[in-house]
Amino acid sequence: MESTRDKILKALRKLPSINPSDFDALVYASMDKNMGLTRAIIKQGIISEQDLLILLVKELRIPSIDLNKYRLDPNLRDIVPEKFARQYGIVPLSSFAETLTVAVSDPLNVYILDDLRSLTGKTIEMVLASYSQILNIQNQYYASVAQTIAQVTENMPDVELSIIDEQFQQMNIDSDSGDHAPIIRMVNLIIKEAIRQRASDIHMEPSAEGMRVRYRIDGILQDILTVPVESQNSVIVRIKIMARVDITSFQMPQDGRFKMRMPTGEIDFRLSLLPTTFAQKVVMRILDKSNLSVGLNKLGFSKRSMTILEETVHKPFGMVLVTGPTGSGKSTTLYSIINKLNTSERNIITIEDPVEYLIDGLTQIEVKQDIGFNFAMGLKSVLRQSPDIVMVGEIRDNETADIAIKASLTGQLVLSTLHTNDAAGALTRLVDMGLEPFLVASSLLLVCAQRLCRRICPYCKAPVIVPEKALEKIKYKIKPDTIFYEGKGCNRCRNTGYLGRMGITEILVIDDHVRELLLRGASSAEIARYAQEKQGMKLLFDDCLDKMCQGETTLTEVYRISSSDDE
Repeated sequence: MESTRDKILKALRKLPSINPSDFDALVYASMDKNMGLTRAIIKQGIISEQDLLILLVKELRIPSIDLNKYRLDPNLRDIVPEKFARQYGIVPLSSFAETLTVAVSDPLNVYILDDLRSLTGKTIEMVLASYSQILNIQNQYYASVAQTIAQVTENMPDVELSIIDEQFQQMNIDSDSGDHAPIIRMVNLIIKEAIRQRASDIHMEPSAEGMRVRYRIDGILQDILTVPVESQNSVIVRIKIMARVDITSFQMPQDGRFKMRMPTGEIDFRLSLLPTTFAQKVVMRILDKSNLSVGLNKLGFSKRSMTILEETVHKPFGMVLVTGPTGSGKSTTLYSIINKLNTSERNIITIEDPVEYLIDGLTQIEVKQDIGFNFAMGLKSVLRQSPDIVMVGEIRDNETADIAIKASLTGQLVLSTLHTNDAAGALTRLVDMGLEPFLVASSLLLVCAQRLCRRICPYCKAPVIVPEKALEKIKYKIKPDTIFYEGKGCNRCRNTGYLGRMGITEILVIDDHVRELLLRGASSAEIARYAQEKQGMKLLFDDCLDKMCQGETTLTEVYRISSSDDE
């Protein structure tokens, strides 16, 4: 009579992705390494974990279970010890009378039932679950993980946070008890501390020694703590649960978002998970909507830049571009503008990849490249919705640029971003993308190039003497009696000498002469020279230098943010 194992092997051999000779070698290898056949098959990539689970259910007629939806009984840890559960890849589910039900990932291991009967003295019933799911649940279920995290959080205060879910309204993420509590406590503390320290991102990077947690504060990554290696999977799973993403997926990149209610208000978090050698790397972007209502002056814009920008964005149609590299604050600037224009009289639609800030009163659309819904397709649909203002997250290709420019010529104010080093370069970049110069000249109202530089910490700010050699390239641009400042470092700024950031801008107004230069094919350098001489445009370098002379930033930041080649 054909055994269960032989039935499964026969079914697997029929799969088109399996080479029979390689498969036989794999079977013997798995026996030698004591790994188990199912784990060996998955590890070799012969079949996906989910497809193997479906095949086992079909051939063995054993039901499967989603462990993420099952609440485990903590009392069963005494019946099935952690060492035994990890050795055989099982999780105890329930014990009723003389029957113990367990979830297994490798039903072909004939020793599981016999050893469990000997250990517990009960009749054993099996249900199937994937190995990765069982491993994650084990990390949360057994005490060793909880104790490890408990040691890390031993002297830390309790933190009460609540996560807001659009579908389930609000749920308290501190409501779990028992062994889950230290994991939840750790994640809550990491998030709360990041907000307290004004971090823009939380980076969690797994390694062989443990998970390194870093905050990006004022644009610079800083080490915060290390989560023990035994606990890193549990922390990742907890964050996935908060963002409602698939906690059983580990081999593919994942994206999610969640919203939390803090004492200061609601804060959005954007989650990105990337598979690495050890586990998934987690990056959480912190999106605090309160930053959007502070005004351009609080963002560091000079009075001239702020006046020009505010006058331009109140025009009924045309295009405004904000340019700069990733992380230069382009989105924050655009959202701050839109937040000011957001009134009941205006129909404002944004199309983004992804949507960063969720704002009441706006229609916000997220592109989905995997189904072909890109910026160009989204923008075509948006224009049929009778918008007054359209924000396009980024102009990436000729088609998007062409539609955006034509939209700005037919009655809409279009706001967007572009990756260029300076303001004048945006005009020639659009022409290089294949757009007609007359369309670019007719549609553009203003280009704002932007960077972010760190502010000197006001609590440890002190005058310093700058060596003459460091001033050689800029001394003709500064007054002889200029006083230079630096932060000495204190507890408030984590001894960095900086606290907060501000915008450095270069604003090019598209007037008739700039349009004429563009139409006759002038270079970006010619356009920039005219803007400096006739419009009074300050280059990024000069704007940063002004802020240094005003005692707001340091000479080090001037050279870090902009190059003297921009002079």
